[in-house]
Amino acid sequence: MRTIRVLCGAFTGMALAAAASSAHAQAWPARTVTAISPFSAGNAVDIVGRVVLDQMSRQVGQPIIIENRPGAGGTTAFNAVAKANPDGYTVLLGSSTFSSGVVLHKTLPYDTLHDFAAVIPFGAQPSVLVSAPSKGFKTVADLVAAAKAKPGAMNYASAGIGAASHIAAERFRLATGIVGQHVPFRGPNEALAEVIAGRIDFYFLPLAPALPLVKNGQLVALAVSTPQRAPSMPDVPTTAEAGYPTASYLFWSGLFLPAKTPADVVDKMYDEGRKALDLPNVRESLTKLGVQPMRMTPAEFQKYFADDVAETVKLAKEAGIQPTD
Repeated sequence: MRTIRVLCGAFTGMALAAAASSAHAQAWPARTVTAISPFSAGNAVDIVGRVVLDQMSRQVGQPIIIENRPGAGGTTAFNAVAKANPDGYTVLLGSSTFSSGVVLHKTLPYDTLHDFAAVIPFGAQPSVLVSAPSKGFKTVADLVAAAKAKPGAMNYASAGIGAASHIAAERFRLATGIVGQHVPFRGPNEALAEVIAGRIDFYFLPLAPALPLVKNGQLVALAVSTPQRAPSMPDVPTTAEAGYPTASYLFWSGLFLPAKTPADVVDKMYDEGRKALDLPNVRESLTKLGVQPMRMTPAEFQKYFADDVAETVKLAKEAGIQPTD
């Protein structure tokens, strides 16, 4: 009789837990959701994220606001999400830059691979190799020739040591064999200002923020970092077409939650994100920004992220990128 009572109690407990979990998922979101972005407004993650999150907000009937928390190469934002209440109301706008934290710092206030739950990728877009018109570079060959004519004299910008723009530039540098001076900035907007002013020779930035600047003549696009040309920049060759296939690099972005967020809340957010990404108007907007689909489940995205971290660590060793602290 005691065994039966124990079993009944156990089953009751499991049923109550399942009911509570289901209720949690059904209730989410009952209030505003905050999406934390690791860089200042107007960066590539912001631009793409707003397209998807605005649609998700309409679907769930609650505001999803983007809060920009730049600083420390993105680790300020990453740590804020890692330490947030895992209830689904604080989410990270993650990207390729997220993979670089282990390269940037000897120690981090969070565990990159274990303190976050991958939810859904928005997609990937090429990085664009750009320079100011005043530099006179018309092709990748022009830039490489100028760099090799005066080894070490050319400089290149990034949004910070280990940032996606830095990783893309190092891939290009290793592929071409050029030598240059890396100039890291606090964020992408600061780097762009110096590139446009002509004080920086070249820079890699995601296609979304590059498009308007190339169209209005403030920047010259020399190449895109994907194996195929970007539909929104059909006349711009790839780094592979320029003769450097190993310089290929994709800039991805997507949503992450604190690791202990209930699985049903992760699944609900994934479902809403998938629904938004599958809408024709969202797909059209992302295509115009050069974003290529990355159709992955949360588990697949988690593995992709872990693999990307490992690849970034490998590249950092090859490029001699050292931790900043």
